[in-house]
Amino acid sequence: MSSNKYDINYDKALEYWADIPPTVDGVLGGFGFISDVDINGSQLFLNSLLSFENAPGTNVAVDCGAGIGRITKHLLIPNFQSVDIVEPDEKFINSIEEFVGIDKKSKIGTIYRVGLQEFRPERKYDIIWNQWVLGYLTDEDLTTYLIRCRDSLAHNGVIIIKENVTSSGKVEKDDADSSITRSLKQYLKIFKCANLKRIKQCKQTNFPSGIYPVYMFALIPQGDEDVDKKTLNPA
Repeated sequence: MSSNKYDINYDKALEYWADIPPTVDGVLGGFGFISDVDINGSQLFLNSLLSFENAPGTNVAVDCGAGIGRITKHLLIPNFQSVDIVEPDEKFINSIEEFVGIDKKSKIGTIYRVGLQEFRPERKYDIIWNQWVLGYLTDEDLTTYLIRCRDSLAHNGVIIIKENVTSSGKVEKDDADSSITRSLKQYLKIFKCANLKRIKQCKQTNFPSGIYPVYMFALIPQGDEDVDKKTLNPA
């Protein structure tokens, strides 16, 4: 099923975010209070990947759809030597260095002001982090984006996706920001189309009830040397 059916409009999404304040509460849609729990869950997930025998390196990461740099500041900078940023909204980009802080901003590498559907990685990354942003891409653009990411991984590099997933098993549309929420089955189908395989999967815990389930996926190119099968932990 193509998400084009749901009339994803990139310009409408940009217009929506142009009116959102550059704060943690703003980028999290009024759920700023979950930020610490979110980062803690992501750190545990990342720790598990870094403990693999064939672990990714810790040289360069990229925060895709970074907003004001919440994940860059609290997760990627503490774990990587350099962090590139991809973010289309000028207001958010202008707030990144101040939000990250003068003591940490030296670790910020290149900032790309572009949507993910147009992002062409220019270097190899140990970690490509995508969170709460892939619902703004059509299935076709998401697949081709993931293929570009796959081809831009460093040795033992990993694509990490952390996204809302529907419980209904169907795509659900948000007309306000022109985004969709996919089902787990739909994500797995797209990963397969992009020739990616999961080496780890788990569900974020300790989030408030009444919001979408949030899943984390670690993906590597299909055909790479297998990581220990015990590391895959579908939840």
